[in-house]
Amino acid sequence: MSESTTFIHPTALVDQPCSLGAGAKIWHFCHVREGAVIGARVQLGQNVYVGKGVRIGAGSKVQNNVSLYEEVTLEEEVFCGPSCVFTNVINPRAAIERKNEFRPTLVRRGATIGANATILCGIVIGRWAMIGAGAVVTKSVPGFALMVGVPAVRVGWVCHTGHTLPRVRLGEEITCPESGAVYRLTGPEHLDLVSAEPALKD
Repeated sequence: MSESTTFIHPTALVDQPCSLGAGAKIWHFCHVREGAVIGARVQLGQNVYVGKGVRIGAGSKVQNNVSLYEEVTLEEEVFCGPSCVFTNVINPRAAIERKNEFRPTLVRRGATIGANATILCGIVIGRWAMIGAGAVVTKSVPGFALMVGVPAVRVGWVCHTGHTLPRVRLGEEITCPESGAVYRLTGPEHLDLVSAEPALKD
């Protein structure tokens, strides 16, 4: 199968109209709703649900048993681990219709959501952030942050490669031993990428 060939498994259901980029792979028992936009080379594992109007950026990977409900947006190269959970209503009740109260969730480029993590709606996961397995994220996450726990708290920083960075103090620079990228801590919750491939600074 060519990397540019779009593949839809016979058991998957893809409602129309929707947009599928070149090389997208949609595996067993997925359901893609109308209005969804799935970028080039996106991979949807078994039993993934993609809601109406959901956008998934190029190169993203969504592993088995993940549901992306309306108002969820994934930028490019996002990784969603098996059975991670997104929500779109902050106070759901079975007897009360709240579709006009959906809150948008944005996962920025390159971020990783670990297996079985839960992402509450109405927040932003920063670019290249790393959400640990089983974490419950209740507020927005800065770029390059390493988040773990219930509720999730930042316990460190990670490189765009996913390598955990050594401790760094405010105003200092640090070099990732794996990638050679240089970072500077410019605020208590803000790590800047100082030097790396230009494409990573977008």
